[in-house]
Amino acid sequence: MTFVSALLAAGSAAAQQWPQWRGPNGLGISVETGVPTSWSSDDGIAWRAPLEGLGTSTPVVWGDRIFLTSQIGSGPIDERGAQFPGTRRAASRGPDDGVTLVVQAFRRGDGRIEWEHRLPADGRIPAVHRNHNLATPSVVTDGERLFAWFGNGQVVALGLEGRELWSRHIGQEYAPFDVLWGHGSSPQLYEDLVILQCDHPEAAYLLALDSATGEERWLVDRDPLLRAYSTPLVVPAADGDQLIVNSSRWIDAYDPKTGAERWRAGTTVDLATAMPVYADGVLYTTTGYSSGPYLSVDVGGSGDVNATHVRWRRATGAPYVSSLLLYRRLLYMATENGILTVTDPATGESVSRTRLNGVYTASPVAADGHIYLLNEDGETVVLEAGPDARIVSRNPLGERALASPAIAHGRFYIRTDQHLWASGP
Repeated sequence: MTFVSALLAAGSAAAQQWPQWRGPNGLGISVETGVPTSWSSDDGIAWRAPLEGLGTSTPVVWGDRIFLTSQIGSGPIDERGAQFPGTRRAASRGPDDGVTLVVQAFRRGDGRIEWEHRLPADGRIPAVHRNHNLATPSVVTDGERLFAWFGNGQVVALGLEGRELWSRHIGQEYAPFDVLWGHGSSPQLYEDLVILQCDHPEAAYLLALDSATGEERWLVDRDPLLRAYSTPLVVPAADGDQLIVNSSRWIDAYDPKTGAERWRAGTTVDLATAMPVYADGVLYTTTGYSSGPYLSVDVGGSGDVNATHVRWRRATGAPYVSSLLLYRRLLYMATENGILTVTDPATGESVSRTRLNGVYTASPVAADGHIYLLNEDGETVVLEAGPDARIVSRNPLGERALASPAIAHGRFYIRTDQHLWASGP
C-alpha cells in the first residue's frame, strides 16, 4: 500500500488528528461527529490562549498537543496589497529591533503552553502583504517529528517534545525568498521526505529534504518568473502517487519519490494561491486570483494533458486566496466579496449562490454534514452541507481571523490575531 493510500484508508483514526495545513490528507475534511456548530466569545468555548506574536498559520493538532507558529517583532510591509478587500492591517507585536520566529506547543486539554522553540530570523527579512507575515506557512507532523517553515526560508525539525533535530535556511542556501507579498507555501510530507515548493520569480524550484537529517534528496529547477503561494498535494494514481503543484505557469504533477515530471494542465496566470482538492481520480483547483479561473482535471497522462484530461474549465468566479472544499459531491467556495458558490463538480456549473457578507480569506472546512466558513472579522458561519447551503449559525469572536481553522478530538480550533480558541466541550 502506498503512503497516500494508507492515509486515505485510515478513516476516523487519522481524522482524530489535524496534522497539517488543511488537515487529514490536505482536503479540509474531518470524519468526526459531534463537532460543535454554535459558540461565541463568552459561550461554548472550552478555553482561549493568548498569543504573543502574529501569524496566519493554521493550528496543527496531534495527540494532546496543538502546534502553532508566530512571528514576534515587526518586519517590512509591501503596501501594494492595500487595494484589495480585507486588508485591515494588524498591529505589530514585540520590539521593532528584530524578528523572532516561534514554534509553540499548547496543551489540548486547557490551552496552556507546554513548550516553545524560538529562533532569530536570520538574514534579510522579505517584505510581506499586510495580511500575513513570516508565520504564514503551517507546520506539519508525521507523529514523531514536527517541521516548521518560515517565510524567509528558515526551516526547523523538532521532536514533539520541542527538542531541535535539525535546521536549514533555504533562503540563504539556495536562493533568496523574494516573491511579491511574501512566501506562503506550507511544507508537505511524503514518506521520509519534507517537500518544499519555492515558486519565486528569481528562482523557482521544488526541494525534497530527508525528514530525519534535513539533507537534500532531490531538487527540481522550474521555469523562472513563477509566482505561487500554494501548498503541494500528494494524491494516489494508478501508476503511483503524484505530487500536485499549483503555480502561475500551470498545474504540474511530479513523482514525489524522485521529482520526475509527470503531466501538466491549465494556463498561465498571474499567481496561484489555493491548494487543490481531490476525489476519485479527479483534481479540482483555482488557478488565479481576483475572481480567477478554476478547473477540473483527471489525474494521469504525461506531458501537456489539456486536450485529453481537463474535464471542464471556468474563466472566472473563484476565490482570490481561499482553497476550494469538495464535500459530499459538491464544491464550495467563498470569496473575498462574501459570496458563497456551490458548484456541481461533475460539470463546473453553479448550483447556488448566497451572499454571506464578510471577507473570506481562511479556507473552508467540513465535518459531520456541516461546512465551516471563517471570515476576517472572526465570525464562523456554519452551513448545512447541500445545494442550498442553509445557514445553521453565525458564531462571532470579535477578533480578526485570517488563519484557516482546524477540527480534532471533538473541538473546533480558531487562530485569531490575539488568541488561539477551542470551541466545544
